Amino acid sequence: MRRHARNRAPKPVTDKTEESSTGHENQPAAGALESSPERPATSRLRGSAAAALGQVMRRLRQPLPGAQPRLRFEIPPEYNNMEEPDAPEDGEAGRTPAQFGSPGPRMSMQHPLYMGFMGTVGVGLALLVYWIGSNTTQLLLWIVAALFIALGLEPVVGWLENRRIPRPAGILLAVLVLVVAVGGFFATLIPTIVEQVTQIVVQAPTWVRDFIDSEFFRTVDDQFGVRDRINEELDKFVNNPEAMGGIFGGVLGFGSTLANGLFGTLIVLVLSLYFLAALPAMKKWGYRLAPRSRRARVEALSEEITRSVGNYVIGQACVALLNATFAFIVMSIVGVPFALLLAFVVALLAFIPLVGGMIAGIVVLLIALTVGWQTAAVYGICYFAYLQFEAYFISPRIMQKAVAVPGAVAVISVIAGGSLLGVLGALIAIPTAAAILLLIKEIYIVRQDKH
Repeated sequence: MRRHARNRAPKPVTDKTEESSTGHENQPAAGALESSPERPATSRLRGSAAAALGQVMRRLRQPLPGAQPRLRFEIPPEYNNMEEPDAPEDGEAGRTPAQFGSPGPRMSMQHPLYMGFMGTVGVGLALLVYWIGSNTTQLLLWIVAALFIALGLEPVVGWLENRRIPRPAGILLAVLVLVVAVGGFFATLIPTIVEQVTQIVVQAPTWVRDFIDSEFFRTVDDQFGVRDRINEELDKFVNNPEAMGGIFGGVLGFGSTLANGLFGTLIVLVLSLYFLAALPAMKKWGYRLAPRSRRARVEALSEEITRSVGNYVIGQACVALLNATFAFIVMSIVGVPFALLLAFVVALLAFIPLVGGMIAGIVVLLIALTVGWQTAAVYGICYFAYLQFEAYFISPRIMQKAVAVPGAVAVISVIAGGSLLGVLGALIAIPTAAAILLLIKEIYIVRQDKH
């Protein structure tokens, strides 16, 4: 009996273990059946659409058959003295063989042939540069203007980058604002010019008839025979083909000038976009042109110059915008005609430092005199009072992070820049003067102090 009980004792435990294992195996399946109802048809359609979209995106990411990656003009890597790549030396200490073989010994600089050849090459290159510069003056002006605009928009793009906006989006936003401003100016200027020319053409016969019928003209005609003289001159002018050709040529010249202006504006905008997109790479390439021992100092000076130019452009734009806004408000109140167009003119002239605001005030005063001297007097008092307020309160606070140039140097640089390059020269005169003063202070004066 004891042996029989001993043989039967493990059996219930085995059955219990099997039941428990069987229960644990079957429990997840039952739970899964209970907790996973059939998904609706919309979920299945959404899943299939997402899978199809993912497959399409994977197909689009794959390169076309036979396509090659786009070639990029990359800057070569920079190696320090201790980090140069391992390569066998060619006999001289520290020289690494080039990719296409080792260079031979250099010709002595004292050799007559070397000196004569290099002198001739130098003179030829100087003449070539002069010829290219004299024949591409307009293109160089466009490049300078585009670079100036790019340096001015760089702080805005950097500010947007600090706000976690990607650089391409910041560039597009900044250029879009610039395009809207330029387009608004031309959209205001062209209809106003067309309207005024139309009014002059329509009213010109009436003005001439009233003048001829006036008592003053009759008196002068009786004494000097002005009417007959005018008729003779008109007959000569009409019958003269050169005079008619001159009128036709003047019309064509005005049209070509307008077309060239629009084309130049488009070129400057496109170049500004490219310069703004490639400005970090351009700076990097420029710094690599300097010797490695002085590269850090060159980079620091260049960054300070570009920062000063950018802050100056942004500050001057803010000052010009405030100036034009105030002028537009005053012109609208006192009733000066063409207030919006004149506000654009004031904004453009206000970009010229020192004398731009004064010229803008005189231009608006002359137009206000057509309404009456009271209107011109009220506008002149308000606007020139604002110029004093701007000079002592607004401009110093806006331009405090921009360039600092002495007054005499600023006046001389503006006059010189305007004489050389016109309005563009006057605009870039003060940043150029600030850059020259910075270089003199940080390089020449420091070197002189060491002697």
